[in-house]
Amino acid sequence: MAKKEHISETPATALLRKHHVAFSEHPYEYEEHGGTAVSSQALGVDEHHVVKTLVMQDEAAKPLIVLMHGDCKVSTKNLARNIGCKSVEPCRPEVAQRHSGYMVGGTSPFGTKKAMPVYVEESILALETIYINGGRRGYLVGIRPQILLDVLGARPVHCALAD
Repeated sequence: MAKKEHISETPATALLRKHHVAFSEHPYEYEEHGGTAVSSQALGVDEHHVVKTLVMQDEAAKPLIVLMHGDCKVSTKNLARNIGCKSVEPCRPEVAQRHSGYMVGGTSPFGTKKAMPVYVEESILALETIYINGGRRGYLVGIRPQILLDVLGARPVHCALAD
């Protein structure tokens, strides 16, 4: 039996292991600005099942994480309404990196440097398996969406826009 390529531990995989979460590892060739279109193609999975981790901030510059289908955009207006804020906007890359501890393109919602509220597009929870960043560029982990609620305490929201 061929040995599966093992990826070195990241804060994300360490947290998943600590919580005894079963996950599959999916390394792929990272492409700058390739996004979920590249990773879904490399893994041979529907882009709708690849979940992007977006670090955003509210009007008070308080950071938060939004988990969204790879083939959708976030309606910041709907998100703000859902979570009771005046406005929500994406963080600048260097700010996102400071909050999460991860390089942009390798941001995982698991094992972030700073504890932040996590919001998940509700329809993600209906999928059987999702592929989400494992804490490094070019590395996704496959998990059950329920893990987002159990481990992260993610709150379901409705803020998806078809891309």
